[in-house]
Amino acid sequence: MITPQLLCPESIVVVGASNNVHKPGGAILRNLLRGNYQGELRVVNPREQEVQGVPSYPDLSALPPTDLAILAIAAPMCVEAIQVLAAEKDTRAFIVLSAGFGEETPGGAEMEDRILQIVSQYGASLIGPNCIGLLNHCHHSVFTQPIPELDRKGVDLISSSGATAVFILESAVTKGLRFNSVWSVGNARQIGVEEVLEYMDENFTEGEDSDIKLLYMESIRDPDKLLFHASSLIRKGCRIAAIKSGSSESGSLAASSHTGAIASSDSAVEALFRKAGIIRCHSREELTTVGAVFTLPELKGRNFAIVTHAGGPGVMLTDALSKGGLKVPHLEGPVADELKSLLLPGASVGNPIDMLATGTPGHLEVAIDFCENRFDQIDAILVIFGTPGLVTMFDAYEVLHRKMLTCRKPLFPVLPSIHTAGKEVDVFLRKGHVNFADEVTLGVAISRIVNAPRPAHHEIELFGVDVSGIRRIIDAISAGGYLPPRQVQLLLKAAGIPVVEERVSAEKEDLVKFAGECGFPVVAKVVGPLHKTDVGGVALHIRSEEHLCMEFERMMNIPEAVVVMVQPMLQDTELFIGAKYEERFGHVVLCGLGGIFVEILQDVSSGLAPLSYAEAYSMIRSLKAHKIIRGIRGQKSVNEDKFAEIIVRLSTLLRFATEIKEMDINPLLGTEENVIAVDARIRVEK
Repeated sequence: MITPQLLCPESIVVVGASNNVHKPGGAILRNLLRGNYQGELRVVNPREQEVQGVPSYPDLSALPPTDLAILAIAAPMCVEAIQVLAAEKDTRAFIVLSAGFGEETPGGAEMEDRILQIVSQYGASLIGPNCIGLLNHCHHSVFTQPIPELDRKGVDLISSSGATAVFILESAVTKGLRFNSVWSVGNARQIGVEEVLEYMDENFTEGEDSDIKLLYMESIRDPDKLLFHASSLIRKGCRIAAIKSGSSESGSLAASSHTGAIASSDSAVEALFRKAGIIRCHSREELTTVGAVFTLPELKGRNFAIVTHAGGPGVMLTDALSKGGLKVPHLEGPVADELKSLLLPGASVGNPIDMLATGTPGHLEVAIDFCENRFDQIDAILVIFGTPGLVTMFDAYEVLHRKMLTCRKPLFPVLPSIHTAGKEVDVFLRKGHVNFADEVTLGVAISRIVNAPRPAHHEIELFGVDVSGIRRIIDAISAGGYLPPRQVQLLLKAAGIPVVEERVSAEKEDLVKFAGECGFPVVAKVVGPLHKTDVGGVALHIRSEEHLCMEFERMMNIPEAVVVMVQPMLQDTELFIGAKYEERFGHVVLCGLGGIFVEILQDVSSGLAPLSYAEAYSMIRSLKAHKIIRGIRGQKSVNEDKFAEIIVRLSTLLRFATEIKEMDINPLLGTEENVIAVDARIRVEK
């Protein structure tokens, strides 16, 4: 619950305020005073009559009614203080800075529970415990530094960790990134990242509220709430980037399928972010770089011009953009020749446009003008301009300032000389701009943004899926475990997923007859052991009855063998689709190249069921192996539409068969005309 008293209180009390600004109670009072809080400010400190010029009350009983209470006292004292404030002083918002709660001991967790009961009883807000506080335009209720410059169009930062929030602010301030609000939710006993996003979504006013949200999350308590409100905000025009730390790979080694060995809680996070349209970042620098890119005009294309006076950084930036699927097109022809004639001898205009170390602010302006007005194929301009000690940097950055105000195309300043030209960079930032000191980090950030999918639609694709048939098969299963091949085939067919014909039998004659009907060569596979290949339970290119009989006898002697499966021998591009149920998230669907490559290369992309066709295409096209799927060096392509269709159908199957906890379809065989399932395993829990 986020109350008006939390966001803009008419009165604030700091319980445990101090004259020592190196203590949380002293630092937060200092920041409130410096932040020009306009309401009535009070403190409670029984040992002082005045704290930092603010009159002090000896105890809570002497305090008048107060909207917001900030607690900087020992954890065991907080429960009683909150009870008194809520019941007797009409306090309806609390920020508990104190540590020593559920993050440390079971007794601390019990104190948290009691605090939550009290604030819930009185309809109050609770931030924390174990946090650095809340910073907004009304009050600077944080005890840390730096205090960033606030701007209504700045970034909203929501962080699970107070220390991490501080380090994110440090990273952002050096880039000129401004903030609208900073939320440190700590233990998030009542208000977590999801609840803050929910409030921002339900109260969002276009044109008035910040449209950039940066998140740092150590846990996702409510994936559905995060998905709903993040995607809703993005549809309203917001942009969201997030770090999710602490995703564990533990347990994957014990999994029994290819999917189980690859899928993890991190796969679920990746899938959730993809579905919501959240840009995933993996470091503070990356997060603040993405946030700074968000403040610039939106990119409308994938073609970039790089203007630089340093060849190496231009090459590294070109590499970073190219790896992200973006283009730095070669510039040639009469317009390029004209630009070259206006630069110094030896300058290069092929892209990157290298003005040389002796290039002047005038040359910089000419190059930008050509990219803006003469090179129609260019969608955005990246300018790398440090100091070689040969030009006046104030003049160069004044050119950049003017161009960033007037250019229609997005212009990204990379000003790496933050030590040598620190004063000049600072003046540039104070004019309202951002700076990207590292060109590779910028290239990666732009790539992530351009390639990010839009939020997915919530509708379930039902066409061609026999939902009632799926339920009949699942309901008829009496016990959990891996399903026999016959039931696997029935489920896939009910979902509309094409499957290769097969015969499963413990009778040699039956399999020989089937092989004769479908035609040699055939494949024989043992049924029973979980990993058939590991125990020699797969035989390919069987071309005769004698060969088949020999393989049958051998496989039936493999430990745990039950029956043998025979299929026609098909050879095409091997693909893979799998799924695993993750607690609270639901089914994570994976796709990639199939066969042994799925575990060796680990090149898979993930999505959260149910999936739309747009999501399925995004998953396929984000694979490093997408070039193989499209066909490369004479190899035939795979029917991408059929591959996407099977991904969507599988996700729908999982939506209506939640008893399925793990499954593989590996391999799927893909041709230009079709994609067909060859081998599949499904594990259910009843």
